[in-house]
Amino acid sequence: MRVMPVTLLLLLAAAAGAAEFRLGIIGTDTSHVPAFTRAFNDPTAPDHVPGFRVVAAYKGGSPDLESSYTRVEKFAAEVGTKWGVEIVPDIATLCSKVDGVLLESVDGRVHLAQAREVIKAGKPLFIDKPLASTLEDAREIARLAREAGVPWFSSSSLRYSETVMSLKVPDITGAIIWGPGPLEEHHYLDLSWYAIHSVEMLYALMGLGCEEVTRVTTEGADEVVGRWKDGRLGSVRALRPYGGYGAVVFRPKQVNQSDPKAKSGYGPLLKQIAEFFRTQTPPVPNEETLELFAFLDAAQRSKAAGGRPVRLR
Repeated sequence: MRVMPVTLLLLLAAAAGAAEFRLGIIGTDTSHVPAFTRAFNDPTAPDHVPGFRVVAAYKGGSPDLESSYTRVEKFAAEVGTKWGVEIVPDIATLCSKVDGVLLESVDGRVHLAQAREVIKAGKPLFIDKPLASTLEDAREIARLAREAGVPWFSSSSLRYSETVMSLKVPDITGAIIWGPGPLEEHHYLDLSWYAIHSVEMLYALMGLGCEEVTRVTTEGADEVVGRWKDGRLGSVRALRPYGGYGAVVFRPKQVNQSDPKAKSGYGPLLKQIAEFFRTQTPPVPNEETLELFAFLDAAQRSKAAGGRPVRLR
């Protein structure tokens, strides 16, 4: 079956007088699902994004992951009852009803298989964190999308938090980020489970170019230091079980620290998602997301090597 280009689908939808861009959700096992759905579907929501509506969802779920199997039915029922979202039996059915897809499954291990079906259907795709559970899976998603001409991006909402945006300046010579770092045994890249939020913040401030990573692990925290090719150093401290987010950036003549009262929420990310679906242009370059996963992969290998510095693959 020949898949129409995404841009042609959008033009046809506009020509048909479609009032809203129809969104589909894959994976109802994260709190992002009811939060995102409300923002798109409820005009009275504080973070409402007009012009979009979540119309269908595929439950998915992982039977061996507690944070998945204990929530998947609850959130599916919530979006179905409160927001009129149709619960469909499979991803192929979902793709037949929507213009774009939010891949929300909390389990990164299933993202490649689920993304493969969306890409086959030619639908633009936002993949919630983590993009995947391994670097190899992340690269395969990117390859499939590139060959099919399907736009995609992945991001944490913390990338657009006040903490990051208040410190984002062009002359950063280094950065220190801290945030929660609980681990999850099923994910090979264990920092991808929660500390990925902090790594996203680091890359939002430092950009591309990390060459080497060193990771020191203790019971209460991980310290991960990256060395960029221009000599800059950027580090992430992943706190366990939980802790607040913060950042310090170094500049040639001053040091800036984030406000402890800085706010974070889903609104800024949702606006980026909406703009992505409108323009088909990823707000976070795919190359940056893939290097971020190479950073996580190097951190995992450094941990296995007892904290030895490891170059990115």
